[in-house]
Amino acid sequence: MRTIDLTADIVDLTRALVDIPSESGQEAPLADAVEAALRTLPGLTVERIGNSVVARTSLGHSRRALVAGHLDTVPAAGNLPSRLDGGRVHGLGACDMKGGVAVALRLAATVPAPTRDLTYVFYECEEVEGDRNGLHRIATERPDLLRADLAILMEPSDAGVEAGCQGVLTADITVRGARAHTARAWMGVNAAHAAAPVLQRLADHTPERVVIDGLEYREGLGAVAVRAGVAGNVVPDECVVTVNARFAPSRCPEEAEAYVRGLFPEYEVRVTEAVAGALPRLDRVAELVDALGARPRPKLGWTDVARFAALGTPALNYGPGDPSLAHTAGEYVPVEHLVECEERLRTWLRQRP
Repeated sequence: MRTIDLTADIVDLTRALVDIPSESGQEAPLADAVEAALRTLPGLTVERIGNSVVARTSLGHSRRALVAGHLDTVPAAGNLPSRLDGGRVHGLGACDMKGGVAVALRLAATVPAPTRDLTYVFYECEEVEGDRNGLHRIATERPDLLRADLAILMEPSDAGVEAGCQGVLTADITVRGARAHTARAWMGVNAAHAAAPVLQRLADHTPERVVIDGLEYREGLGAVAVRAGVAGNVVPDECVVTVNARFAPSRCPEEAEAYVRGLFPEYEVRVTEAVAGALPRLDRVAELVDALGARPRPKLGWTDVARFAALGTPALNYGPGDPSLAHTAGEYVPVEHLVECEERLRTWLRQRP
């Protein structure tokens, strides 16, 4: 079994985590290593659910904070093993989000007497479909393990606070035509050509900007796939345009669906995914934001803070790394981010609430 040393410094620990491959669905070796390392620490109750690991203190404090990070990565792109170069740890998952996992593990190992009880959650399958997500499984099977007054998701945020998150909706817009032989194309109706107004409407669309708690969430709506045709000599009788919408957390999924349907009233619209976002709730995380010394920014994208919001737990994104580097072949995490996140969170965990 691969092992990790929680007494190692943050850089060496990050590299050790990167060097244990853990593409979605293949997290077992890393989960084994994380579980074994956590079980050596006094004062923690450790539980395993699938390839997710939950470790909790029981110090009798009136407040509990939860620190979470996913273990999985997207598929490799020739970016293993890790390497340290120019103050950056390079490698698969270094940014998204093994740097954040390393920070959480270091906190578990070096803050044995925090001023609030802590729950650490290291979970599987965040990068794939939601029904496989480790947090979803824990929330379904053991919701008691996720109860907390505040949650910190160690998603890369440039070592700053990104509050809330956008909702996401995916829908198929179907345009109908009539088949014909391409030698007699005039006898049919080409659905691919008929889809041009859909694409033009999307190109002309101006997304809204919604301000919540002083944070501007920029919405988005665009085509992400166009599918038509059954054979090279057949006029297509159907064209499906798949659109992806990112909506402000002040909208519910039903409102986002109504908005998209309203833009395309004459077409068939089938929603294939609709997931709520999370409001920033800065009033409920103000103490932590102040302690981190970072000016909050809106999270432009969806993260698992939405799962915590659904549980009634205020949450924010705070972790090392530039989120724009996530999923890229050249992803890296700056050493200064690793050090800064570890030090700021350690200081907060030692402060009296």
